[in-house]
Amino acid sequence: MTDVVVPQRLRSGDRVAVVAPSGRVDPLRLDAGVVHLKSWGLEADVMPSVLAGHERFKYLAAEDKARAEDLRNAWLDPQYAAVFCARGGYGVQRMLEYVDVDELVAVPKWFVGFSDITALHEPLNARGLVTLHGPMAAAVEQLDTSDGRERLRALLFEPETVTDLLAPVGARTVVGGVAEGPLRGGNLAMLASSVGTPTYAPPAGVVVLEDVDEAGYRVDRLLTQLLRAGWFDEVTGVVVGDFSGTQDPGEVIRERLEPLGVPMVEGAAIGHEALNLAVPLGLSVRLDATAGVLTPGGLAGS
Repeated sequence: MTDVVVPQRLRSGDRVAVVAPSGRVDPLRLDAGVVHLKSWGLEADVMPSVLAGHERFKYLAAEDKARAEDLRNAWLDPQYAAVFCARGGYGVQRMLEYVDVDELVAVPKWFVGFSDITALHEPLNARGLVTLHGPMAAAVEQLDTSDGRERLRALLFEPETVTDLLAPVGARTVVGGVAEGPLRGGNLAMLASSVGTPTYAPPAGVVVLEDVDEAGYRVDRLLTQLLRAGWFDEVTGVVVGDFSGTQDPGEVIRERLEPLGVPMVEGAAIGHEALNLAVPLGLSVRLDATAGVLTPGGLAGS
């Protein structure tokens, strides 16, 4: 079994790096988001390719190798206590071939992001490193939302104060019961598109799922792909977060996943809405689906 590594908590005065592994970044949104990081007493450096742009593909923050180099340089530089992604979008999968994940895991530090960043969380979590699925540096609406901003700050600075990862919103019971295991998952489309790739790493524990702008039939297709690939074979519990930007696909999610018979909740404030509660991926958790409570373990000593 892979040992779990929880990075050291942040402290006022720490320096952090902002990288852009995925989509093009709006500089005004990034500036506004960095203000929140600085309000926590952090010094934030924006890495060189974050605002560089891609010569041909306007949806990418920069060339693949440049984005990967920024990530490596920020992660391995001892002056940085954490690495924040600027935004999601698309692009992580294009640069993964230039990333030595084992090299990064050997220097544990907090890594923050969600959505397309799931493609980086997965191989890091599979090797035992705990990472944070939560608001990114240019996610202005999410950082402007007090409950989401405070959750992210607490997990980074005062992890022992976070006792229920679903609070204050809670979640609705779909299948009752209790499940335990490492928390894995993230963006559904990214999880499905990793099947068959070198970074494919099916989870064994509790999973969280979220997505945006995916119609019901596409959610059906993505879940069916994971089911047929055996991705859910060792899943002990399911937390369904926000599926934003389209008609609620809750019915198809329940139809696809209830037959697993594992404890399951829906409606968690995790995803692309203004309130995005950060959660520690890779960490052992306890899901009480009957009570709608998700308890983290092992953070207090970080």
